[in-house]
Amino acid sequence: MQKLAFEMSWDRALSDKDRKEIERIFLHTNKREFPSARLSLIWRATNHKGDLLVTVLVHNFTDEILIFSEKRVTYLENNEVIAENTFTLSTLIIQPNTSMPWTFIFTKDSLKKVITLENGHLEMM
Repeated sequence: MQKLAFEMSWDRALSDKDRKEIERIFLHTNKREFPSARLSLIWRATNHKGDLLVTVLVHNFTDEILIFSEKRVTYLENNEVIAENTFTLSTLIIQPNTSMPWTFIFTKDSLKKVITLENGHLEMM
């Protein structure tokens, strides 16, 4: 059975409102319809530097630990590539059959097109 977990700093910093929203999204997206991993959008925004921040639930539906080492992640809006990056994240280790929220940051310089923050999603290669 899939379970929801939070990285330690997330667990301490999340507001009750944000935690409830993540739990709600988890309940609707934790179905084992996918063989390995899946990214479910929670929210997206830009920061004061113009960087794109995309928060997702990373679902690990496998029986193995998921480690983010040289993982290619692409942000698309209306099926057009807006940003992509290769991530190595030593703190993002997801246990088997576990889902965890995470924010991927795409620097302003990595953006290929103007962001609308509508109809967007992340894909992981």
